[in-house]
Amino acid sequence: MIAVRHFCFLLLTAVLAWPVLARADYPEKPIHFIVPFAAGTATDQLARVLGQAMSINTGQQVVIDNKPGANAFIGAEAAARAPADGYTVFISTNTTHAAAQHLFRKLPYDPVKDFAPVTGLGKGGQVLVISSSAPFKTVAELVAHAKSNPGKLSFGSGSSSSRVAGELFQQMAGIELLHVPYKSNTFAVTDLLGGQIQLMITDTATGIPHIKSGKLRALGYSTRTRSSLLPDLPTIDEAGVKGYDIGYWFAAWVPARTPAPVVKRLNDLLAAAARSPQAASFYAASGTDLFLTSPAELAQFQASEANKWGEIIRKAGIAKE
Repeated sequence: MIAVRHFCFLLLTAVLAWPVLARADYPEKPIHFIVPFAAGTATDQLARVLGQAMSINTGQQVVIDNKPGANAFIGAEAAARAPADGYTVFISTNTTHAAAQHLFRKLPYDPVKDFAPVTGLGKGGQVLVISSSAPFKTVAELVAHAKSNPGKLSFGSGSSSSRVAGELFQQMAGIELLHVPYKSNTFAVTDLLGGQIQLMITDTATGIPHIKSGKLRALGYSTRTRSSLLPDLPTIDEAGVKGYDIGYWFAAWVPARTPAPVVKRLNDLLAAAARSPQAASFYAASGTDLFLTSPAELAQFQASEANKWGEIIRKAGIAKE
């Protein structure tokens, strides 16, 4: 009887101590970052610098697993179905966790129920770009041509952020464009460079290298505040589409039911990684603002953003696919 009581006492002690141990011991093996976009995209670039910093801090390898395609559904579903042990982290954006539910009738994942928020990572704006060989020099010239040739100009998008930005642009400018979807913004940029599409609104991390090289021409920035990387570039609002204002954000999630101590440990590790020298280059080069939160703050922010993006999508008249 005494032995049984002693065993029960030890078991209870172990159970009560487990959350502390889980936090102290984690991580004990490589961590996988699932990115629902292709290599080279802004989300991928951020995941890689964060992974490098986390690997240095923990001594464990961080593997970047790109799963692009199907409107980011492939990566999101894979992350949602992964074991809830903290060794799969989903690095994504408002595309999967604020916009998709308003763009599609059915998702293979639930952006709230299937994930536990960890932390915000960054916020930024997008840039309206065209081929450097295109005849348009300003947003006004582009809009004038589009009004004279309804449905003739095509815009590409490889994320919901890019898609909604393009849809909002044509709605607010009073023009009709042809939308061409891509698996990622990098693929859309390739076709823009090749002349298969005429314009797109893409994240700065993807667009700026081509703008700097002279292969793409920037016409406007998507938020009300100009980009620190392109200070001479007017905002789309300044360029004549009054009231235009839309950006994007990055964040990290883990599968639902991941132990809270592990989520807290990941929050600490990702915050440290985001403040690291390795990540500083990404934030500076992409014009992304650091955006760190607690898990509860990210949950609240995500809910607010989902409402905001839903309103934008409804006002833009985008029918669910």
